[in-house]
Amino acid sequence: MSDINTHQILVKGMSCQHCVKAVTQALLALDGQAQVSIDLPSGEVRVQTTLSRDAAAGAILEEGYEVLA
Repeated sequence: MSDINTHQILVKGMSCQHCVKAVTQALLALDGQAQVSIDLPSGEVRVQTTLSRDAAAGAILEEGYEVLA
């Protein structure tokens, strides 16, 4: 079993609950056991997952959001 990582990813372009749902579902599609929490005002996505940060960020990018450094 892979180790669980916690990633804090700053995302630009999320503005509503639809955005939260889209990002959450994109991450869960890659890791069904991921724990995702999103703070819309700050744009912070916090995810506990077996995915690498790059894989998690890639899933968010594929949904059309900008991942900040």
